Amino acid sequence: MTRNLYLGADLTPAIGAPSLEAFVAANGQILREVSANDFPTRAKGLAQEILEKEPDLVGLQEVALWRTGPPSLAPVLGGEPTANDVRYDYLQLLLEQLNRRKPQYEVVVSQNEFELEAPADENGIPNDGPAAEGIPNAEINGRLTMRDVILARRGAGVQTANPQSANYKTLLEVPILGKSLAIKRGWEATDAKVRGSGWFRFVNTHLESFDPPQLVPSIRAMQAGELVAPGGPAASGPLPVVLVGDLNSDDDTVSPGDQQAYRVLLEAGLVERSTNDPLGCCLNSSLLAEGAGGSVADFDHQVDHVMTDDPAEIALQSSAVTGLTPVNGFWDSDHAGLFSALRFAH
Repeated sequence: MTRNLYLGADLTPAIGAPSLEAFVAANGQILREVSANDFPTRAKGLAQEILEKEPDLVGLQEVALWRTGPPSLAPVLGGEPTANDVRYDYLQLLLEQLNRRKPQYEVVVSQNEFELEAPADENGIPNDGPAAEGIPNAEINGRLTMRDVILARRGAGVQTANPQSANYKTLLEVPILGKSLAIKRGWEATDAKVRGSGWFRFVNTHLESFDPPQLVPSIRAMQAGELVAPGGPAASGPLPVVLVGDLNSDDDTVSPGDQQAYRVLLEAGLVERSTNDPLGCCLNSSLLAEGAGGSVADFDHQVDHVMTDDPAEIALQSSAVTGLTPVNGFWDSDHAGLFSALRFAH
């Protein structure tokens, strides 16, 4: 299974902020959206999706860790992070729901990706106190650490070995208050054996989301190239590969510029092992509460995939899209989930 959890907010207002005051206001909006999108409640629905399908291995993306602390510009300007008060740990909250009745899922490997800490006007009240360090209206720092994770099902004959992870060398850089910030993305991998199967390589990734489509090759296409290059985690080798993740790319349901990364994988010999009926991406609203703007009609393209480089060995038995309706008052994520049952010849 591959499951994007949605980090909880739209980050683009902060990335595009033209001034410090606008930056602080955008960061406040982000923190308010994260709270409004209520991951403790969404984790219940996400866990239900996983527990109903019982995938042996799960690739998770946007497994956010949100922390807060006193307002300071130092981390934005290159200083060490200072916000350490955990507000939402998506991994811990999801595992609590998955393992609530009995231990069922455990972390195989977790990889830290993009991180940013910045001052925020979370309460949205202008001039409500002295400006800390000369930062207008900021009363708090918000710190986002993005992670991607592989989970394995316990007690189901799943064996794993040789966990690995890394960030890509090719990264998108965005301007933050006149400074360039690299958006870290990466991959995680483990060797795995499930009941009667032979050993295979299970790889999870989240390719760049904010890629300018006019770039050729695009950032995400170069990241896909790193995956399948000699020595890469999804390169052809002694073990068959199962690749899952949010590729932000497809060959026919997205705009032409966004097809590049998927075609790199196809040219490397990977083939699809999941359904695109129905399509699973993505809600057009950054708010996930039922009635807040998102609609099932928004799911009009595919970016989440399950693929293999050994179609003779690994056949698709069945596949399903999950999370297409709200539960508990919220959509589980801005993405749907994607599950595939694979049959191994040996």
